Amino acid sequence: MLFTLKKYIGGMMLPLPLLLITIALGLALVWFSRFQKSGKTLITLGWFVLLLLSLQPVADGLLRPIENKYPTWQGNQKVAYIVVLGGGYTWDPDWAPSSNLINNSLPRLNEGIRLWLANPGSKMIFTGAAAKTNPVSTAEAGARVAESLGVPRSSIITLDSPKDTEEEAAAVKQAIGDVPFLLVTSASHLPRAMIFFEKQGLHPLPAPANQMAIAAPLNPWERAIPSPAWLMHSDRVGYETLGRLWQWLKGSSGEPGQE
Repeated sequence: MLFTLKKYIGGMMLPLPLLLITIALGLALVWFSRFQKSGKTLITLGWFVLLLLSLQPVADGLLRPIENKYPTWQGNQKVAYIVVLGGGYTWDPDWAPSSNLINNSLPRLNEGIRLWLANPGSKMIFTGAAAKTNPVSTAEAGARVAESLGVPRSSIITLDSPKDTEEEAAAVKQAIGDVPFLLVTSASHLPRAMIFFEKQGLHPLPAPANQMAIAAPLNPWERAIPSPAWLMHSDRVGYETLGRLWQWLKGSSGEPGQE
Protein backbone atom coordinates (compact mmCIF):
# COMPACT_ATOMS: atom_id res chain seq x y z
CA MET A 1 0.00 0.00 0.00
CA LEU A 2 2.81 2.41 0.93
CA PHE A 3 4.66 1.52 -2.29
CA THR A 4 1.58 2.26 -4.43
CA LEU A 5 0.89 5.51 -2.57
CA LYS A 6 4.51 6.57 -3.05
CA LYS A 7 4.24 5.93 -6.79
CA TYR A 8 1.01 7.92 -7.14
CA ILE A 9 2.19 10.90 -5.11
CA GLY A 10 5.63 10.89 -6.70
CA GLY A 11 4.12 10.62 -10.18
CA MET A 12 1.92 13.66 -9.62
CA MET A 13 4.95 15.70 -8.51
CA LEU A 14 6.87 15.17 -11.75
CA PRO A 15 7.18 18.18 -14.07
CA LEU A 16 4.39 17.47 -16.58
CA PRO A 17 1.61 16.49 -14.11
CA LEU A 18 2.61 19.27 -11.71
CA LEU A 19 2.59 21.92 -14.44
CA LEU A 20 -0.74 20.69 -15.83
CA ILE A 21 -2.21 20.94 -12.34
CA THR A 22 -0.82 24.48 -12.06
CA ILE A 23 -2.37 25.49 -15.39
CA ALA A 24 -5.68 23.78 -14.50
CA LEU A 25 -5.80 25.66 -11.20
CA GLY A 26 -5.18 28.90 -13.08
CA LEU A 27 -7.99 28.12 -15.54
CA ALA A 28 -10.35 27.33 -12.66
CA LEU A 29 -9.56 30.68 -11.05
CA VAL A 30 -10.12 32.53 -14.34
CA TRP A 31 -13.40 30.80 -15.14
CA PHE A 32 -14.98 30.28 -11.73
CA SER A 33 -13.65 32.94 -9.37
CA ARG A 34 -12.92 36.62 -9.06
CA PHE A 35 -9.17 35.98 -8.73
CA GLN A 36 -8.52 36.70 -12.39
CA LYS A 37 -5.00 38.05 -11.93
CA SER A 38 -3.89 35.06 -9.86
CA GLY A 39 -5.38 32.68 -12.41
CA LYS A 40 -3.62 34.36 -15.32
CA THR A 41 -0.36 34.33 -13.37
CA LEU A 42 -0.61 30.57 -12.75
CA ILE A 43 -1.44 29.85 -16.40
CA THR A 44 1.45 31.99 -17.63
CA LEU A 45 3.89 30.50 -15.13
CA GLY A 46 2.87 26.93 -15.96
CA TRP A 47 3.12 27.53 -19.70
CA PHE A 48 6.50 29.25 -19.45
CA VAL A 49 8.10 26.57 -17.25
CA LEU A 50 6.68 23.83 -19.49
CA LEU A 51 8.23 25.60 -22.48
CA LEU A 52 11.63 25.86 -20.81
CA LEU A 53 11.67 22.22 -19.71
CA SER A 54 10.84 21.18 -23.29
CA LEU A 55 13.94 22.88 -24.71
CA GLN A 56 17.13 20.85 -25.16
CA PRO A 57 19.60 23.35 -23.63
CA VAL A 58 17.53 23.63 -20.45
CA ALA A 59 16.56 19.97 -20.07
CA ASP A 60 20.02 18.57 -20.78
CA GLY A 61 21.67 21.32 -18.77
CA LEU A 62 19.72 20.07 -15.75
CA LEU A 63 20.26 16.37 -16.48
CA ARG A 64 23.95 16.39 -17.41
CA PRO A 65 25.40 16.95 -13.90
CA ILE A 66 23.46 13.93 -12.62
CA GLU A 67 24.47 11.66 -15.50
CA ASN A 68 28.13 12.70 -15.46
CA LYS A 69 28.71 11.41 -11.94
CA TYR A 70 30.11 8.12 -13.31
CA PRO A 71 31.76 7.56 -16.72
CA THR A 72 30.96 4.65 -19.01
CA TRP A 73 32.68 1.54 -17.68
CA GLN A 74 35.90 0.83 -19.57
CA GLY A 75 37.76 -0.86 -16.71
CA ASN A 76 39.80 -4.03 -16.94
CA GLN A 77 38.74 -5.48 -13.61
CA LYS A 78 37.12 -8.87 -14.19
CA VAL A 79 33.92 -9.65 -12.32
CA ALA A 80 31.75 -12.70 -11.80
CA TYR A 81 28.44 -10.84 -11.86
CA ILE A 82 26.78 -8.08 -13.88
CA VAL A 83 23.68 -6.75 -12.13
CA VAL A 84 21.15 -5.08 -14.44
CA LEU A 85 18.46 -3.18 -12.56
CA GLY A 86 14.87 -3.44 -13.73
CA GLY A 87 12.95 -0.63 -15.38
CA GLY A 88 9.94 -0.13 -17.61
CA TYR A 89 8.56 -3.22 -19.29
CA THR A 90 5.53 -5.14 -20.47
CA TRP A 91 5.20 -8.65 -21.88
CA ASP A 92 3.41 -9.41 -25.12
CA PRO A 93 4.52 -12.76 -26.60
CA ASP A 94 3.47 -11.59 -30.08
CA TRP A 95 6.06 -8.80 -30.04
CA ALA A 96 9.74 -9.00 -30.83
CA PRO A 97 11.28 -9.81 -27.42
CA SER A 98 13.23 -6.54 -27.13
CA SER A 99 10.06 -4.49 -27.75
CA ASN A 100 8.87 -5.52 -24.29
CA LEU A 101 11.62 -3.50 -22.62
CA ILE A 102 10.47 0.10 -22.69
CA ASN A 103 12.00 3.46 -21.81
CA ASN A 104 15.22 2.88 -19.86
CA SER A 105 15.24 -0.93 -19.76
CA LEU A 106 16.57 -1.85 -23.20
CA PRO A 107 19.68 0.39 -23.04
CA ARG A 108 20.44 -1.08 -19.60
CA LEU A 109 20.20 -4.61 -20.97
CA ASN A 110 22.35 -3.76 -24.00
CA GLU A 111 25.10 -2.38 -21.78
CA GLY A 112 24.77 -5.38 -19.49
CA ILE A 113 25.34 -7.75 -22.42
CA ARG A 114 28.35 -5.73 -23.59
CA LEU A 115 29.89 -6.09 -20.14
CA TRP A 116 28.95 -9.78 -19.95
CA LEU A 117 30.80 -10.40 -23.23
CA ALA A 118 33.83 -8.59 -21.79
CA ASN A 119 33.76 -10.88 -18.73
CA PRO A 120 33.75 -14.50 -19.99
CA GLY A 121 32.18 -16.90 -17.52
CA SER A 122 30.29 -14.19 -15.64
CA LYS A 123 26.58 -14.27 -14.85
CA MET A 124 23.96 -11.61 -15.55
CA ILE A 125 21.57 -10.81 -12.71
CA PHE A 126 18.22 -9.24 -13.59
CA THR A 127 16.10 -7.69 -10.85
CA GLY A 128 12.54 -6.50 -10.42
CA ALA A 129 9.12 -7.75 -9.38
CA ALA A 130 6.09 -8.23 -11.59
CA ALA A 131 3.70 -5.39 -12.25
CA LYS A 132 0.32 -6.05 -10.63
CA THR A 133 -1.40 -6.96 -13.90
CA ASN A 134 1.51 -8.83 -15.50
CA PRO A 135 2.34 -12.48 -14.77
CA VAL A 136 5.90 -11.94 -16.04
CA SER A 137 8.28 -10.11 -13.69
CA THR A 138 10.62 -7.30 -14.68
CA ALA A 139 13.56 -9.62 -14.01
CA GLU A 140 12.11 -12.44 -16.12
CA ALA A 141 11.35 -10.06 -19.02
CA GLY A 142 14.98 -8.93 -19.01
CA ALA A 143 16.18 -12.54 -18.84
CA ARG A 144 14.01 -13.57 -21.81
CA VAL A 145 15.26 -10.69 -23.93
CA ALA A 146 18.88 -11.42 -23.01
CA GLU A 147 18.35 -15.07 -23.91
CA SER A 148 16.88 -14.05 -27.27
CA LEU A 149 20.08 -12.08 -27.91
CA GLY A 150 22.36 -15.03 -27.24
CA VAL A 151 22.96 -15.09 -23.50
CA PRO A 152 22.48 -18.70 -22.32
CA ARG A 153 19.96 -19.24 -19.54
CA SER A 154 22.69 -20.88 -17.48
CA SER A 155 24.42 -17.47 -17.34
CA ILE A 156 21.32 -15.67 -16.03
CA ILE A 157 20.01 -15.20 -12.49
CA THR A 158 16.63 -13.58 -11.85
CA LEU A 159 15.66 -11.83 -8.62
CA ASP A 160 11.95 -11.20 -9.09
CA SER A 161 10.79 -10.08 -5.64
CA PRO A 162 12.25 -6.53 -5.27
CA LYS A 163 9.84 -3.68 -5.99
CA ASP A 164 12.33 -0.78 -5.84
CA THR A 165 16.05 -0.06 -5.81
CA GLU A 166 16.43 -0.41 -2.06
CA GLU A 167 14.91 -3.90 -2.18
CA GLU A 168 17.04 -4.76 -5.22
CA ALA A 169 20.18 -3.98 -3.22
CA ALA A 170 19.07 -6.25 -0.37
CA ALA A 171 18.20 -9.07 -2.80
CA VAL A 172 21.57 -8.84 -4.57
CA LYS A 173 23.38 -9.04 -1.24
CA GLN A 174 21.44 -12.16 -0.31
CA ALA A 175 22.19 -13.73 -3.70
CA ILE A 176 25.94 -13.08 -4.09
CA GLY A 177 27.28 -11.75 -0.80
CA ASP A 178 29.82 -8.93 -0.85
CA VAL A 179 31.88 -9.82 -3.95
CA PRO A 180 32.50 -6.93 -6.39
CA PHE A 181 30.11 -6.70 -9.33
CA LEU A 182 29.20 -4.33 -12.13
CA LEU A 183 26.03 -2.36 -11.40
CA VAL A 184 24.22 -1.42 -14.61
CA THR A 185 21.43 1.11 -14.55
CA SER A 186 20.54 4.42 -16.19
CA ALA A 187 23.21 7.09 -15.77
CA SER A 188 20.68 9.39 -14.10
CA HIS A 189 19.67 6.66 -11.63
CA LEU A 190 23.14 5.36 -10.83
CA PRO A 191 24.15 7.92 -8.15
CA ARG A 192 21.04 7.06 -6.12
CA ALA A 193 21.41 3.32 -6.75
CA MET A 194 25.05 3.35 -5.60
CA ILE A 195 23.97 4.75 -2.23
CA PHE A 196 21.46 1.94 -1.69
CA PHE A 197 23.95 -0.77 -2.66
CA GLU A 198 26.84 0.64 -0.66
CA LYS A 199 24.58 1.02 2.38
CA GLN A 200 24.09 -2.76 2.20
CA GLY A 201 27.85 -3.19 2.54
CA LEU A 202 28.20 -4.21 -1.10
CA HIS A 203 30.97 -3.29 -3.54
CA PRO A 204 29.29 -2.19 -6.78
CA LEU A 205 31.35 -0.99 -9.71
CA PRO A 206 29.33 1.76 -11.43
CA ALA A 207 28.41 1.01 -15.04
CA PRO A 208 26.04 3.68 -16.38
CA ALA A 209 23.78 3.11 -19.38
CA ASN A 210 21.08 5.06 -21.19
CA GLN A 211 22.84 8.44 -21.09
CA MET A 212 20.43 11.02 -22.48
CA ALA A 213 21.89 14.53 -21.90
CA ILE A 214 23.45 15.43 -25.26
CA ALA A 215 26.71 17.35 -25.34
CA ALA A 216 27.57 16.53 -28.96
CA PRO A 217 26.56 18.96 -31.75
CA LEU A 218 22.90 19.17 -32.72
CA ASN A 219 21.08 20.88 -35.56
CA PRO A 220 20.10 24.45 -34.55
CA TRP A 221 16.38 23.71 -34.85
CA GLU A 222 16.69 20.71 -32.51
CA ARG A 223 17.98 23.01 -29.81
CA ALA A 224 15.38 25.72 -30.45
CA ILE A 225 12.12 23.78 -30.94
CA PRO A 226 10.29 22.37 -27.89
CA SER A 227 10.03 18.58 -27.98
CA PRO A 228 8.54 15.83 -25.81
CA ALA A 229 11.96 14.15 -26.02
CA TRP A 230 13.56 17.00 -24.08
CA LEU A 231 10.63 17.14 -21.68
CA MET A 232 11.31 13.47 -20.92
CA HIS A 233 14.88 14.44 -19.99
CA SER A 234 13.48 17.04 -17.58
CA ASP A 235 11.19 14.33 -16.22
CA ARG A 236 14.26 12.24 -15.32
CA VAL A 237 15.68 15.18 -13.38
CA GLY A 238 12.43 15.52 -11.45
CA TYR A 239 12.19 11.78 -10.82
CA GLU A 240 15.72 11.42 -9.50
CA THR A 241 15.49 14.62 -7.43
CA LEU A 242 12.36 13.30 -5.73
CA GLY A 243 14.08 9.94 -5.27
CA ARG A 244 17.09 11.54 -3.59
CA LEU A 245 14.80 13.56 -1.34
CA TRP A 246 12.95 10.39 -0.32
CA GLN A 247 16.29 8.68 0.26
CA TRP A 248 17.35 11.52 2.55
CA LEU A 249 14.07 11.52 4.47
CA LYS A 250 14.52 7.80 5.13
CA GLY A 251 18.05 8.40 6.36
CA SER A 252 19.72 6.63 3.44
CA SER A 253 22.00 9.54 2.51
CA GLY A 254 23.55 12.54 4.15
CA GLU A 255 22.01 15.58 2.49
CA PRO A 256 19.31 15.98 -0.15
CA GLY A 257 20.85 16.62 -3.54
CA GLN A 258 24.30 15.45 -2.45
CA GLU A 259 25.82 13.14 -5.07
